[in-house]
Amino acid sequence: MSQEHNESFHVQEITGLKPKHFADLVRAAQLIFDPTAGVSGRNIAVDWDEFGIPHDVTDNLKSLGEQYQYASPHVPVDIIWSKLTPETRIWFVENKDRLWQFEEVFPALDED
Repeated sequence: MSQEHNESFHVQEITGLKPKHFADLVRAAQLIFDPTAGVSGRNIAVDWDEFGIPHDVTDNLKSLGEQYQYASPHVPVDIIWSKLTPETRIWFVENKDRLWQFEEVFPALDED
């Protein structure tokens, strides 16, 4: 087993997080960074506090969303985990099962 696989397994084992939770986090971070999904001429002001995301966590997720703005949400677990602040890690573990709801609030603009 590789070092990365061991670290990924360790993080998942301790936190109860699964790869799908990390993909949901990346998709949420992409939306937090740009809730308009890159559509020019559209501007949406979002108060992320109303969604239960503290300011420090929002800043960390915006940075993550900017970095992976056009990437697949299936980034390796150990890479994403290493980019999260301690506050964001705690918030993520506590909110892992509701992250998918962000996509429901901000559906993709090309969906029917």
